[in-house]
Amino acid sequence: MDKIFTIIIVFSAVFFIYNKVKTWRTEESLLKRLYQTKAGLSLGVLLTSFAINLLVIPRGTIDFVIGAVFLLFGITNVIFNFRAYKHYSGQYHQD
Repeated sequence: MDKIFTIIIVFSAVFFIYNKVKTWRTEESLLKRLYQTKAGLSLGVLLTSFAINLLVIPRGTIDFVIGAVFLLFGITNVIFNFRAYKHYSGQYHQD
């Protein structure tokens, strides 16, 4: 179980970096927003999986507190960026 979350953490970090680079290189405003929300989704998944990894096998109370805070921030980040992605992808029509 611990290895699954480690793999998810690594993949979401790679997707975060990829989308951030695409954000910096894109000139179009709406496409830039789409890449920003994808990067935010990847960051939210990273935080959530890191928090679950901490909460699965806690070594102490500090791990539990940090895991709970990261879980709260991660879920909030995923929810808001998913809503923003739905909003911006509805506006973006690629010909």
